[in-house]
Amino acid sequence: MANQISSGAVHHLTLTVTNLKRSLDFYTEVLGFQVAMELGPTRSILSNGSAMVALGTAPDPERAISGDRFDENRVGLDHLSFSLGSRKELDQAVSLFDEKGIPHGEIKDLGEALGLCVLAFRDPDNIQLELTAPRA
Repeated sequence: MANQISSGAVHHLTLTVTNLKRSLDFYTEVLGFQVAMELGPTRSILSNGSAMVALGTAPDPERAISGDRFDENRVGLDHLSFSLGSRKELDQAVSLFDEKGIPHGEIKDLGEALGLCVLAFRDPDNIQLELTAPRA
């Protein structure tokens, strides 16, 4: 008898957004996701071949907070990171963000112990996102 659950990789993540079309445009046009399934007018499931992200408006519109924006200081999600294959792809992402006028941080080298570099940015609802790639 097991005394713990042996979970695997994250299956999917659902993000609550304020404007579904605007978020769909961002995740498909900037991050290369494709719509895998539409679940009515308020929710869509996206895939990039290795990750699934569902986007939807507030599940209970009566409880939605007017003018709300993401804040990683609240309980819940801090940020979501997507993998890239190389540091060169991070540099290309910086160029794309600059071309599209998307604010972003600098590429940060997390050192030898982790062997990763990261690039932080935000989606249209201020949800903190990150691109992660190997150092070398």
